[in-house]
Amino acid sequence: MKVYYEQDANFGLLKSKKIAVLGFGSQGHAHSLNLKESGMNVCVGLRTTSATWEKAKNAGMEVKTVADAVNWANVIMILLPDQNQKEVYDKEIAPNLKAGDTLAFGHGFNIHYKQIVPPADVNVMMIAPKGPGHLVRRTFLEGTGVPCLIAVHQDPGGKTKELALAWAKGIGGTRAGVIETNFKDETETDLFGEQAVLCGGSAELIKAGFETLVQAGYSPELAYFECMHEMKLIVDLYYEGGLSRMNYSVSDTAEYGGMSRGSRLITADTKKEMKKILTEIQDGSFAKEWLAEYNAGMPNMNKLRKENREHIIEEVGAKLRGMMSWLFKKNKKEEVGV
Repeated sequence: MKVYYEQDANFGLLKSKKIAVLGFGSQGHAHSLNLKESGMNVCVGLRTTSATWEKAKNAGMEVKTVADAVNWANVIMILLPDQNQKEVYDKEIAPNLKAGDTLAFGHGFNIHYKQIVPPADVNVMMIAPKGPGHLVRRTFLEGTGVPCLIAVHQDPGGKTKELALAWAKGIGGTRAGVIETNFKDETETDLFGEQAVLCGGSAELIKAGFETLVQAGYSPELAYFECMHEMKLIVDLYYEGGLSRMNYSVSDTAEYGGMSRGSRLITADTKKEMKKILTEIQDGSFAKEWLAEYNAGMPNMNKLRKENREHIIEEVGAKLRGMMSWLFKKNKKEEVGV
């Protein structure tokens, strides 16, 4: 596996382009501002009714409608929610694309599942930072960066990989390292990680642990600290040095207890369900389910959101976090420009 760094990318090709970043949310604000500050010719494309129109203007960005931005630009990055991209593409992007343009994505969902099928004379690339937008922006300002994945789906111009590397450099990614992949692998591993581990698996594990302690008669506050609050301390150790770093840093009691009991929770049945989740991602059934859910007005999503909001761990957590003044300062800082 080759990892690309600063010396492997140059701005020459990208500096000659007119760039439109569609969206000014978490990733959109980071990409557009970082690229502008890297010397690129960038505008932001938004709906005229967008709540972020004034925010983008106040951040110093030139703002155009989506159609005008696509018509003006020759490199167009789509950083809209997955479920909205097809409609915007069909109505406002496709009619304004020109032969030789480059379409860019921050995630492979719509290309991989063929929700968007670009013309053969358009270059298609992906630059996917492996971190949220506020981190892409913050690390860039600090002089570092977030690692990125790049991929090329169509390359009629013959320079799409060079453009992707230049983009990654422009947002700070080559300071940390850039790995080349493809739209299929990025999409399927990203969805699996979210569902089985990062968002789905971890949240259910936290809630199950919390509920087990509370149902056994322990204080909800103690249960929150043990099952939710301290999770960050452990994840930070994983982040810094993997499983070995975590086991080295905790007590011998914690290390032995974790290694001898963890496999009793994550069993062969758990892995069997993980494989089923992966199959649903690979065969496209999850994508169909999610898009149908969105188009139906998200009845199940709203039900699940309500259940999460009303879980006792959220009530207890809000009270305890109110005691942690440093969290408010951090959260306020992270919200700037999002």
